[in-house]
Amino acid sequence: MEEELKCPVCGSLFREPIILPCSHNVCLPCARTIAVQTPESEQHLPPLLHSRGPAPPAAGPGAGPGAAAGSAACLDSESAAGGGGGGDHADKLSLHSETDSGYGSYTPSLKSPNGVRVLPLVPAPPGAAAAPRGAGPASSSLTCPQCHRSASLDQRGLRGFQRNRLLEAIVQRYQQGRAAAAAAAKCQLCDRSPPEPAAVLCEQCEVLYCAACQLRCHPARGPFAKHRLTPPPAHPGAPGGGGDGGGGKGAGGGRKLPTCAEHDLENYSMYCVSCRSPVCYQCLEEGKHNKHDVKALGAMWKQHKAQLSQALNGVSDKAKEAKEFLVQLKNLLQQIQENGLDYEACLVAQCDALVDALTRQKAKLLTKVTKEREHKLKVVWDQINHCTLKLRQSTGLMEYCLEVIKENDPSGFLQISDALIKRVQVSQEQWVKGALEPKVSAEFDLTLDSEPLLQSIHQLDFIQMKCRVPPVPLLQLEKCCTRNNSVTLAWRMPPLSHNPVEGYILELDDGDGGQFREVYVGKETLCTIDGLHFNSTYNARVKAFNSSGVGPYSKTVILQTSDVAWFTFDPSSAHRDIVLSNDNQTATCNSYDDRVVLGTAAFSKGVHYWELHVDRYDNHPDPAFGIARINVVKDMMLGKDDKAWAMYVDNNRSWFMHCNSHTNRTEGGVSKGATVGVLLDLNKHNLTFYINGQQQGPPAFENIEGVFMPALSLNRNVQVTLHTGLEVPQSVKQPKLPNN
Repeated sequence: MEEELKCPVCGSLFREPIILPCSHNVCLPCARTIAVQTPESEQHLPPLLHSRGPAPPAAGPGAGPGAAAGSAACLDSESAAGGGGGGDHADKLSLHSETDSGYGSYTPSLKSPNGVRVLPLVPAPPGAAAAPRGAGPASSSLTCPQCHRSASLDQRGLRGFQRNRLLEAIVQRYQQGRAAAAAAAKCQLCDRSPPEPAAVLCEQCEVLYCAACQLRCHPARGPFAKHRLTPPPAHPGAPGGGGDGGGGKGAGGGRKLPTCAEHDLENYSMYCVSCRSPVCYQCLEEGKHNKHDVKALGAMWKQHKAQLSQALNGVSDKAKEAKEFLVQLKNLLQQIQENGLDYEACLVAQCDALVDALTRQKAKLLTKVTKEREHKLKVVWDQINHCTLKLRQSTGLMEYCLEVIKENDPSGFLQISDALIKRVQVSQEQWVKGALEPKVSAEFDLTLDSEPLLQSIHQLDFIQMKCRVPPVPLLQLEKCCTRNNSVTLAWRMPPLSHNPVEGYILELDDGDGGQFREVYVGKETLCTIDGLHFNSTYNARVKAFNSSGVGPYSKTVILQTSDVAWFTFDPSSAHRDIVLSNDNQTATCNSYDDRVVLGTAAFSKGVHYWELHVDRYDNHPDPAFGIARINVVKDMMLGKDDKAWAMYVDNNRSWFMHCNSHTNRTEGGVSKGATVGVLLDLNKHNLTFYINGQQQGPPAFENIEGVFMPALSLNRNVQVTLHTGLEVPQSVKQPKLPNN
C-alpha cells in the first residue's frame, strides 16, 4: 500500500494532498513547485515553451497576510493563506523566488524519486521588471505528473482544488503504524544483546541498521553511495495507527466533520453529480450548483461504497488468479529446471552413444587397415624369398658354366655342352617380363569418406517440436459442398497444435470406390476439384506434412455430385463472333458463317439431357446441335471435323454429321419457337436428338467414349437459348422413319 501513499513528484508520503481534476493526487507543496504561470499574450504557445514571467509583487495595497511571505514560500496549511488577494497570489505562485540569482533562462527538467518527470521553476531573465498591475492578466496552469493533463487555475489558485482528507487520514495512520513498527524493529548487525532499534533500512541490501551500525557498516560513500536508505518498514503485526479516520487533527481527539472549502461554517450535506464533489447547503443557495443534479451525501456515500466494493471484488478475483498464476510460474520454474537436467542427461547419453559408435567403427576400420598391411607384407616377403632362391640358383649355374668354359678338353666340353646350354636358356627364361616387378604397391587402396559424417555432425541440432509429424487435420464439414460436378473441401489444423505444417495432401477416389489418388498438394486449406462425374459419390481425405514426415489421414468425407448438370455457354472458349447474353444462356452470331460455342460443363460418365430453344430463325439457316471435344474447330459448322458429333437441321429436314460425313436424313425441321433436345447417354455410349419432344431419327452416334462438352454452331440468322438442369425424358416417342 505504501506506493499508493507516495506523492508522484517528491516520492515521499503525501503532505496536505489535493485532488487534481484528473482524479490524481499531489502534495500541496509539490503543486506549488510544478505550477506554471503564463502571460495571456503567450497562451498560444505549447506549455513547455511558455516564457517564464516575473513574479507578482511581494506585497501591495490590500494584500493579505500570506502575500508578504513571497510566492515561493510554502504555506503550512490552507488556512494560513488568509482570505485576501495576497493569499491568492501566494497560491498561484511566481515563477522565481526572491532568492533566485537571475542567471540563466533555461533549466533542464528533472525526475522525482518515483521517476516522474517534472518541470522545475525557471528564473526570470536578468533585468526583467515586475509586470505592472494593469499590464495584462496572466493565467496559471498545473500539469499532472502522472497523466500529464493540464488544469487551469482560477482566481483561487491552488485553493480551488479540494483537499483529500481521506488520503491524509490514511497517511497519518500509516505513519503512526510505521513508527510503532520501527520502534519494534531491531538492528540486524548489532553484536549487543538485545540489539539496538533499527533506524534505517537499505532497500538494496535489505538489511536493518541502527545508527551506529549504519555509520560503521553502510557509509554513504563508495559503492553504498547510490543505495537508498528508508525508515524501517511497518511490521505485519503492527497496529494500523491511531488516526481519527476522518481527517481529524489528533489521533485521540474527537471526530471533526469536514467543512466546505468555500464556506468554512457549513458542513457538507449534499453531493453534486455533475461536478462530482460534495457541496454544502449554502453552495446550493448561492446558485453555483442550483441547476445541477444533486443527491443526499449519505446515499451517494453508500452507493459509491457499494460500487467500490463491487470493483474490489473483481480486482480480488483477478489478484487471486494472479496468485495462482504465480504459483504456476514457480512450478514452471521447477519443471524447467528438472526438464533441463533431463535433457542435458539425454543429450550427454546420445552424444556418448555417438562417440561409442564412432569408436567401434574406428576399431573396425583399423582392423581392415591391419589386414591389408599384413597381406601386402606377406606378398612382398614371399616374392623376396622366391627371387632370392632363383638368384642363388642362377648365380651357381653361372659360376659352373664359367669353370666349364675354362677347361681345354674339347671332347669333354662337347659331352656336356648341349645340356648346359639348355639349362642356361631355361634359367634365362625364368626371368620373364614382370618377374622382376613387385606384385603389390606400397600405397593402400583404402579411402575413408568422412565428409558426409562431418556434415551430419555439423548439422546435428534439436528438432523444435515434440511430435515429429503434424497431427490429423480436421475437415470443416460446414464449408464442404458440391456444385454440379465440382466439389469444394475445407480443413484446418486442431487448436493448440504447435507442430509446424509445410503443406497438405488431398486425396480423392475415382467415384466408384476405387483407390485414392492425390488431387492437390499445397499450403492452402481450401480446394475445389472440377471435372468430376455427375450423380457420383466420392470419398475424400487429407493429411499434413512437414520436414519430419507425413502425418496421419483425416476422417473420410463422402461427397455426392449433382444428379443433373447446370451449365451455360462458355464465353472464354467461344469464337469471337459469338455474342452471348441472358447470363450466357442466349447465343447469337455476328457473322453469316457458322461459328461454334461450347458449354461450361464436361461429361465423361452418366446420362445428361439439355434443350435449346430457337428464339429467332430467319432465311432458313442450318444450325447444328451436339457435342464436341474442347479443341474442336470453331470457325466452321459443328461436325465437319473429327472433334464433334452433331445434328444440323433446316426448316424441313435434318442430318447427322461427324468428320464431314452426312448420314440419316430425317424429315422435320425447326422454326422460330422450336425446341431441340440433346440426350447424351455415356452409360450406353450413344447420342440422341429430339425436336419439340419427339425423337429425331434413330440414335445418332454410338460407341462414343471420352470427355464431351455441349456444343452449338450458328450464324447471324439464328438465336437460341439454353435450358439445363432437366430430367432425362422417361417416355420416348416413336421416331420418324428416315426418307430413303
